[in-house]
Amino acid sequence: QVQLVESGGGLVQPGGSLRLSCVASGFIFDFNTMAWYRQAPGKERELVASITIAGSTNYAESVKGRFTISRDYAKRTVYLQMNGLKAEDTAVYYCNALQHPASWGQGTSVTVSS
Repeated sequence: QVQLVESGGGLVQPGGSLRLSCVASGFIFDFNTMAWYRQAPGKERELVASITIAGSTNYAESVKGRFTISRDYAKRTVYLQMNGLKAEDTAVYYCNALQHPASWGQGTSVTVSS
């Protein structure tokens, strides 16, 4: 059974940085484009960034230049480096496969506030 375990969230001041991690079990990591999503209070889940098996990346316009997605095959882990955080980045962050998503993990909460 595929499991996705996100971590690394927390409370950070505007302008600060966080690095999120997502460990994926099973074959979901090895054969899929992986992505980070986020869901802010009262809003729908949105795609933040994705990375293909070959390492090509895409970002939502709102995070371009501030966030960086990467993946480590040895650790079956997807990372999201978030710099220059803004209040509007506050959300619960999830990872999953882009085209063939598995059951969602518990997510990791990011709060950007002074």
